[in-house]
Amino acid sequence: MKKILSVFVLIITIHINAQEINFGKVSKEELQEKFHPLDSTADAAYLNLIRKTYYTFSEKRGFEIVTEIHERIKIYTKEGFENATRSIIYYKPDSGSKDKVNSIKGYTFTFENGNIEKQKLSKSSIFDEKLSKYKSLKKITFPNIKEGVIIDLEYKITSPYTHVIDEIDYQFGIPVKYFYSSIEIPEYYTFAKKQKGYFLIPVKTSTRNTSITTYQKRGNSNNFRLSVGSTKTNFQNTVDVYEAENIPALRDTEPYISNIKNFRGGIKYELASTKFPNSKMKFYSSSWEDVSKQIYKSSNFGSELEKTGYFENDIEPLISSTTNNYEKVASIFQFVKEKVKWNNYYGKYVEKGVKSAYKDGTGNIAEINLMLTSMLRYAGLNAYPVLVSTRANGTPLFPTLNGFNYVITMVKFPDNKYILLDASEPYSLPNILPKRALNWNGRVVAENGGSSWVKLAPSKHATVDNLLMAKVTEDMTIEGFIRTKFFNHKALTFRKDNNHIEEETLITNFEEKNSIEIENFKISNIQDLGTPVNRDIKFSSEDLIEKINDKIYIEPLLFLTERENPFKIKDRKFPVDFASPLKYKNSISIQIPTSYKIESLPETLAIGLPEKLGLFKYQISQVGNKIKVLSVLQFNKSIIAPEHYLALKDFYSQLVKKQTEKIVLVKKQ
Repeated sequence: MKKILSVFVLIITIHINAQEINFGKVSKEELQEKFHPLDSTADAAYLNLIRKTYYTFSEKRGFEIVTEIHERIKIYTKEGFENATRSIIYYKPDSGSKDKVNSIKGYTFTFENGNIEKQKLSKSSIFDEKLSKYKSLKKITFPNIKEGVIIDLEYKITSPYTHVIDEIDYQFGIPVKYFYSSIEIPEYYTFAKKQKGYFLIPVKTSTRNTSITTYQKRGNSNNFRLSVGSTKTNFQNTVDVYEAENIPALRDTEPYISNIKNFRGGIKYELASTKFPNSKMKFYSSSWEDVSKQIYKSSNFGSELEKTGYFENDIEPLISSTTNNYEKVASIFQFVKEKVKWNNYYGKYVEKGVKSAYKDGTGNIAEINLMLTSMLRYAGLNAYPVLVSTRANGTPLFPTLNGFNYVITMVKFPDNKYILLDASEPYSLPNILPKRALNWNGRVVAENGGSSWVKLAPSKHATVDNLLMAKVTEDMTIEGFIRTKFFNHKALTFRKDNNHIEEETLITNFEEKNSIEIENFKISNIQDLGTPVNRDIKFSSEDLIEKINDKIYIEPLLFLTERENPFKIKDRKFPVDFASPLKYKNSISIQIPTSYKIESLPETLAIGLPEKLGLFKYQISQVGNKIKVLSVLQFNKSIIAPEHYLALKDFYSQLVKKQTEKIVLVKKQ
């Protein structure tokens, strides 16, 4: 039986004006290079990073997007060996269309006895790992790694998801000698583009004519000799080219960074519209309001909030035992935390659904917090889901569905107050969210899909309060007792970091860090989330005193002294992110031996940061045979902008200088 088949063939020739770089060939000079010529501290460097992204078309699969990668990395030091293990993350759901990673080729180059030697990457060095229900990872481990080698890698990713162009990254923790990227897009797709970070590469945009030829055939589709005619459709491709040399590294060695990728140079593409032949133009999310509505309308989001039958019998007794709305919130919040445990999967959409998660006792972020929102609404409260981008997901630069990967709950009260909740974290409290969720702003989604922004940063200071009482004995030992109280986010962090660790290990770690010996150790309120965590330690030490001739030198804060400024670089182009306002209070009392007297004490100091961002207060005085010290360090905002970095660096330098000034005791005559 004869039939007419239509086969579409997209004929695309990619014009690349990049430097001529041949895969599998390196130079003697590159192998003999001992250090990076512009960054002698670099442990490794990209000699070149080339990416080509373009569209292909076939009758069976339609348009697909192809990305070809060629990366060549020089390893300078042993610390750079980690760069010889490459990871390719790709979309591979349990069902449905999948990305394909293929054409993986690689070599390790060495310089041996005056000759260039190369070892081929074997298939046994390529591993598949499942990251989640939707994503997998190919891990590539290069052979024969040692100082001075060069690794060369090529691979190709083919994706059916033509509306997604993976982010173009061109700045990393190691420098890049040469970067080239071309993005070729058919006129049927329109993308918004946004550069991120502080190293920008200007785009060179051009157009190129191309065509799709339609063949009509009889018989088998592979029998091209039976062609009876063809139709040619002409269209244009837009070609974006990004090219640069000597891109500096942006390392994450500085402290207090939310996600260093937010500040490294790169380009993000977001689909704005599509217009295919003989069809209407389709617009995609152009505002955060549109994004929120699209998420809300999903069957894996909005409709899950309407389901109540699975929990009603369990919630009714909780509601009836409360006397006000705040008690309702606390009771339901605690119930969900105990009933359903987080399975460590993020997500703004449910996977198995709230009903199944409730039955199984485990669920992803969306299942837990959409369930919580639904229960609170059932109890008569004004509860709303809040879309969030986690710190690891970064800060979205423009409206995009991928901008959110997490959801929490908000409850509004008539007095214009509100609380934020995340039942996935066992140690969280109202308005005490886990650090992973403290990023940017959240998008509150109303029952009709409307939305608005809400600040996620906490208003209360994460506080550590130390009360330390010590005495200096005649045999030059310090004996003392310290009580530390952890409040708000500091309490959450302490519980999360330490609750699973044996007491003996906690004691050993504290002794080694602070050069003391612990006689008694006790932690209380570790499970009572409504109270601060208390830690009581009785200690002694011979290492906190320096005796020179007839004089004794003591740092007033003993082992609580800040001896190093964490802010070291000359300039910082990205903000300092503490995640929460901070407060450290140290109240110290030191009893001196009767055979000594005070020769000198450090002077009092009080300094502040611009715009009341923070303060440091240091007071010291003598009361009889005791020295009283009060030291307070406070940051009133969770984020300090780059323009205040130099002030912060100087502020911290003064703090370190003051805290390391010593009490001087002299032997009485």
